[in-house]
Amino acid sequence: MTQRTDVVVIGGGQSGLAAGYHLRRLGIEHVILDAQAAPGGAWQHTWDSLRLFSPAEYSSLPGRLMPVQPGETYPDAQHVVDYLADYEKRYDLPVRRGAWVSAVHRDGAFLRVATDGGDWRARSVVSATGTWTRPFIPAVPGRREYTGRQLHTVQYTNPAQFTGQRVVVVGGGNSGAQIAADLAHARVDLTWVTQRPPSYLSDDIDGRALFDAATARRRAVDAGGADPGGVASLGDIVAVPPVRAARDAGLLVAKPMFAELTTTGVRWADGSVADVDAVIWGTGFRPALAPFAALRLRDSRGHIATDGSRAVDEPRLHFIGYGDWTGPASATLIGVGRPARDAAREIAGLLRA
Repeated sequence: MTQRTDVVVIGGGQSGLAAGYHLRRLGIEHVILDAQAAPGGAWQHTWDSLRLFSPAEYSSLPGRLMPVQPGETYPDAQHVVDYLADYEKRYDLPVRRGAWVSAVHRDGAFLRVATDGGDWRARSVVSATGTWTRPFIPAVPGRREYTGRQLHTVQYTNPAQFTGQRVVVVGGGNSGAQIAADLAHARVDLTWVTQRPPSYLSDDIDGRALFDAATARRRAVDAGGADPGGVASLGDIVAVPPVRAARDAGLLVAKPMFAELTTTGVRWADGSVADVDAVIWGTGFRPALAPFAALRLRDSRGHIATDGSRAVDEPRLHFIGYGDWTGPASATLIGVGRPARDAAREIAGLLRA
């Protein structure tokens, strides 16, 4: 059975909800298809100690301030899940749960969205699938021969998984630093490795400043000015309290990246070796864009060209929530509102044409 609507939003996490909010405000008929069984997007699958980089009031979706979490300056993941569930309910957003999208096809004047529960035909599609389902692990020599345990941040839960084990955490970004701090506080036998020395933002800088820096960079570049460097110019790691405490206690000391993995551990650049029980890859993510393969939008480098959030070669398709690619800091709660609003306005114009 094929159903019809003006807009299909793929993904019911923070970006999909922000899109739904603005589409609803404009009176545009839409449906939000979410593969998850419950509200909260990727936030319901994070590690136990994860904290936001910003206070609650600076971590809000459009139209609804996130309430403060009692006793916490930086809210935890469950607080975010509760907020997203409340947001979805408050604005009566049309989310269809357990809807897994397999492909998007051109179908004359429509885009046809194929799901495991039937197809949808829409005049426009918004992709808000995010990156959590596409963890990236680099092609490090020996990775396939290593016989110990390997996991990405998406599989990390808490230090109890590694009691009595020797663990290497790879990655000099926020995920690597937070997980390394989590293990260090629990006195796990930890080695933290990074490609370059860790670069911490000043202790008084959090997600508010990151959003401002990303926005200023986009404005400068759009106006033809010099690139001020944006977030990258400030550092790689936000010193949230657990990270700051581990760093200041001397528990968070990074070593240069190992040369390769052996069958039982790591080989360092000087040729020495060390046995390791587990390697945790805090090495980031890639956009989850598999459903759009049939549209053939990628160039020779695998990149999809966009003008703002709109696909250049398919103007009925928008991408939101993927970071600076489709809007300054758009992978954050506070940053996704503006690109979601702009996409909804463009879609409204398309529907009127």
